Amino acid sequence: MKKGKKSGSAGRSWIAVLLSLLLGGCAGVLILNYMEQVPDKGRFPGEAFLLFALCLFSFYLAMLLQIILHEAGHLVFGLLTGYRFLSFRVFSLTLLREDGRLRFRRYSLAGTGGQCLMIPPQLRDGKIPVLLYNFGGAILNLLTALLFFALSLPLPLSSFLRLFLRLLALAGGFIAITNGLPLRLGPVDNDGANALSLLHSREAVRSFWIQLKVNEQIAKGIRTKDMPEDWFALPSEEELQTSSLSAAIGVLAAGRLMDQHRFDEADALMERLLAMESKLPGLYRSQLLCERIFVELIGPNRPEVLEGFLTKEQQKMMKAMKNSLSVLRTAWALALLSEKDAAKVQKLSADFDRVAARYPYPCEVESERELMQLAREAAVVQLPV
Repeated sequence: MKKGKKSGSAGRSWIAVLLSLLLGGCAGVLILNYMEQVPDKGRFPGEAFLLFALCLFSFYLAMLLQIILHEAGHLVFGLLTGYRFLSFRVFSLTLLREDGRLRFRRYSLAGTGGQCLMIPPQLRDGKIPVLLYNFGGAILNLLTALLFFALSLPLPLSSFLRLFLRLLALAGGFIAITNGLPLRLGPVDNDGANALSLLHSREAVRSFWIQLKVNEQIAKGIRTKDMPEDWFALPSEEELQTSSLSAAIGVLAAGRLMDQHRFDEADALMERLLAMESKLPGLYRSQLLCERIFVELIGPNRPEVLEGFLTKEQQKMMKAMKNSLSVLRTAWALALLSEKDAAKVQKLSADFDRVAARYPYPCEVESERELMQLAREAAVVQLPV
């Protein structure tokens, strides 16, 4: 089973590499074809290089604009099907509703270029509209890609506007394909994979609804420990094995136990989830391992156990998630309780404060600071006599 899982992961990695190479290759062809049509591009030293750099910048700008359009697609189709606005993020810049007003905050999630979160309508007979909300981003990317391509057709080959419109069309098609087709190309499932799961499972629909409701409550300042207990009831074993959306409820349940400081129960649940050959995305696996590391640190603090948790893959993921409060808290606890590196403790504490100061959800900051206080208390207990 482990060998098959590695093979599947490697297959998904190769798909991601091939799609990225195809995108880069197509963009390169468009840029080189355009530069061949530009007259007198060598009038002064370095002019051709500057033109090429401008073309590359235009390609990255096209990708950024299509990411914004992708999230706008989720927003538009969500509103059309009964959802309400909660937050809109592009990279780390987040617009969210806070105390009835729209505010900008900083928040990032590894493996995602953006995210549009909305408040779902109430479940009716266990159902809510899910397909248009999930496919909305890919739909708008595809429609705008076709529009930009059509607008480029009458323009001359030497027109920079023609090149930019073609790059917008290319970026839109790429994002539409990589989000519309059911794939897991990074540490999380894409929109198509989520939609496919929702289409085949009522439990997955309920899990999807709960995740959106949890986001809504957190935005209101309510901690998971104070949310309805029935939201965190684990789905069936089969559902945990086959749906990443339902498996995510297990991650939320473990997080709630951590927030309640029921660490033994949390650790047992996390061990069970990590041992399963489930549809749990890599991002969630890394989060669970982070929490297991923290529980071990404030408890037995066994070097051999910590070494087993801190695999190269886990360290790589934690580095990628360096702006996550829970990852910063775990890294800080490692420096305090395992490495006993005072300078590193001080640096990570400053990093935590910096991220916390701009973090959009104060209730999560409060929860994290409580856990850090418990780690300080553990450090006193673990001092050698």
